[in-house]
Amino acid sequence: MPKGSDMDAVVVGSGPNGLAAALTLARAGLSVTVVEGAATIGGGTRSDELTLPGFLHDVCSAIHPLGVASPFFQSLPLSDHGLQWIHPEVQLAHPLPDGDAALLYRDLERTSSLLGTDGPSYRTLFAPLVERWDDLAPDLLAPLHFPRHPISMARFGMKGLLPAQLLARLAFKETHAHALFAGMSAHAFLPLERPLSAAFGLILGTLGHVAGWPVAQGGSRSIASALASCLSSMGGDIVTGCRIKSLADLPAARIVMLDITARQLEPLAGPRLPAGYLRTLRRYRYGPGVFKIDWALSAPIPWTAAGCRRSATVHVGGAAAEIAAGEAEVWRGSHPEHPFVLVAQPTLLDASRAPQGKHVAWAYCHVPHGSTLDMTQRIEAQVERFAPGFRDLVLARSTRNCLEFEEYNGNYIGGDINGGVQDLRQCLARPKLLAPYRTPLPGVYLCSSGTPPGGGVHGMCGYHAATLALRDLGVT
Repeated sequence: MPKGSDMDAVVVGSGPNGLAAALTLARAGLSVTVVEGAATIGGGTRSDELTLPGFLHDVCSAIHPLGVASPFFQSLPLSDHGLQWIHPEVQLAHPLPDGDAALLYRDLERTSSLLGTDGPSYRTLFAPLVERWDDLAPDLLAPLHFPRHPISMARFGMKGLLPAQLLARLAFKETHAHALFAGMSAHAFLPLERPLSAAFGLILGTLGHVAGWPVAQGGSRSIASALASCLSSMGGDIVTGCRIKSLADLPAARIVMLDITARQLEPLAGPRLPAGYLRTLRRYRYGPGVFKIDWALSAPIPWTAAGCRRSATVHVGGAAAEIAAGEAEVWRGSHPEHPFVLVAQPTLLDASRAPQGKHVAWAYCHVPHGSTLDMTQRIEAQVERFAPGFRDLVLARSTRNCLEFEEYNGNYIGGDINGGVQDLRQCLARPKLLAPYRTPLPGVYLCSSGTPPGGGVHGMCGYHAATLALRDLGVT
């Protein structure tokens, strides 16, 4: 990129966190340029015709409970820049072997009423979180700090720190609620017997009731487009097709924000990093990866359970014990014969993504870090198990394994789409405990999902990193 006159800030990477960092700096009055190595912006929020002409697929993220609830996104006029959320009737469906499905609705009472004898326990577990979400969100989606609402956070922490399997056994007695909670908790990419895995189920369940699990109209790329348009309205610039191989390639700037994970900083910075910080970066751990399939379909997926046909998100894995066994197997370095599969079917809500009468769907399962095993047959067998006749609808498919994901997006090391393990240690020290965004290089900061609060399309990593940078610069 051109190295003309000095500028206030350069942001490397145009994923949601990079754009959030740029917007935070621009909103404070700084001149900002975003540098993106790919030909298009977006990071994990890109959409493309991966299978057949006219079939628009979300390349990475597809369902956005954290996006619609993000305090930072909510602070921006993104609807004025083209972002529209579309909400399903059922926020989440989880089919079960008996032909029924556990369903999560925005309405907490409606959801509870469908869970039989576990309904009161479900209400008791989630009602306080739903009622206090506005207090909890700024504390949960932030780096380590003294909470603004310590009592609410303590109540959350008492349950969230538990293993998901333990909390579910304590709270529920029947299959439906246990499976619903296990599926949400499995988004942690952790064995469900590990501490903190319950926090993911609690947060995602709460978001289902507070904000829903919507899709972005026109594909996830609409999120990046709205953020970029908002940045442009503030005077920010974006340069694409400019891959940065060294920090020396960047123009002089008072602030440099890097939307990259820990392991990627060392080759960019070269010998400039102190030995102690290098050890911190090298200790940073990446977790399981994903194998993903995109399908072009001649009709909607024919789920046996009717509720699955009214949701954009379906968790396919059967009972909680089966999900837990599969996730534990992945952590042992094996590929489950019956994996837990996350399915998104956005064209049930957004017909613009496929030719008339046709549909797209996307699915992934967790696999060991760096896996290249083709999981197509195992994933499709799981979907067919709960939607007989599904395979007959497939017009075309596109697959991507862990190493192909890393090649597509350098932040997905070994296929880890969360930017690093999110266990207790790396939720607190991500990659270090205090001021995790600040590097030892003056004016250089990390702002990716490899910093707090971690993975998800919410922009909060970028917001917090840029807020720290502004404070260091003396700009309020």
